Amino acid sequence: MFDLNQLKGMRVALTGGAGFIGHNLALKLRDLGAEPHVLDGLQVNSLGYYTSAYNDNPSAEIYISLINERLDLLRKARVSLHVVDLRDYHVVTSTLINIKPDVVVHLAAVAHANRSNKDPFSTFDHSFRTLENVLDVIRSLGTHLIYFSSSMVYGNFDGEAVKEDRHCNPLGIYGALKYGAEKLIIAYNQVFGLPYTIVRPSALYGERCVSRRVGQAFIENALIGKTLTINGDGSDALDFTYIDDLVQGVILCITSPQAVNEIFNLTYGGARTINEMAQLVLQDFPNIDLKYNPRDSLMPERGTLCIDKAKELLGYQPQYPLEKGFLKYIRWYKDFSGRNPSLFFHE
Repeated sequence: MFDLNQLKGMRVALTGGAGFIGHNLALKLRDLGAEPHVLDGLQVNSLGYYTSAYNDNPSAEIYISLINERLDLLRKARVSLHVVDLRDYHVVTSTLINIKPDVVVHLAAVAHANRSNKDPFSTFDHSFRTLENVLDVIRSLGTHLIYFSSSMVYGNFDGEAVKEDRHCNPLGIYGALKYGAEKLIIAYNQVFGLPYTIVRPSALYGERCVSRRVGQAFIENALIGKTLTINGDGSDALDFTYIDDLVQGVILCITSPQAVNEIFNLTYGGARTINEMAQLVLQDFPNIDLKYNPRDSLMPERGTLCIDKAKELLGYQPQYPLEKGFLKYIRWYKDFSGRNPSLFFHE
């Protein structure tokens, strides 16, 4: 599937790479013989955020432990970690010039739609300014940029599997900034010839995530015997995507010439309802209650993303339907809680 010879010794810079996606991708790249470099300030959705005196997240201790586990795995794999503030143009410039990356995977962002809507300035600062810094550094280097956008750029889906050429009409700050970033990248290609690939994932889940998206919230609540809460009636359908499938797709974007100057949906390719996800949790935790709250009006009505383009141009083949990937995630979380009981069960 992967061109291993092409990956051997390839220098890949992952900006915002100590996050959920980035550390999993870096570990896989290292395993395949590449030379990944993680650039991260460890502030956004990371140690700086969860150790702040202003943070009142009830799962903060859990997430600090998960982030430290990420860093331990990167260290054991001998992945280079550059702790830099990606908003600092001069530091980003010197770091990337020293690395001389063949590819930059740009992941730096506020990775949560609700948080983006509550704090638009910080979202712009950490999502848009960081991108502009990276673009300006690599525009003359011929470096291939892989940008992580989002399925949120589409806005409300129209009932059919959404293709990459569909009109985008994002709702809220998060989707608008992602779509604006896509346009900025395409403009850099037009003006400077910057090679790019734009990736649109959806509803990611998997090991060592700290964003507490719906599936993670379900599992954490179930582990401590709390009620599962659904916003809406549970019929909302998302194209839930396991992290290993996404990593496979990104590595194909790195190694395939057909990925250059293209946009790809990288998801499982089949939407499932939130109720279906909840039922998988209840199979493992049958004594947990389920309740419904009003739906968030700023959350678009989503569904399946068409992945035909990624299949045809990249050879992308996702392997994890919800019954396989999410149950694997539940088993991992049970093991993690068993290894760290004090984080979940307080006397």
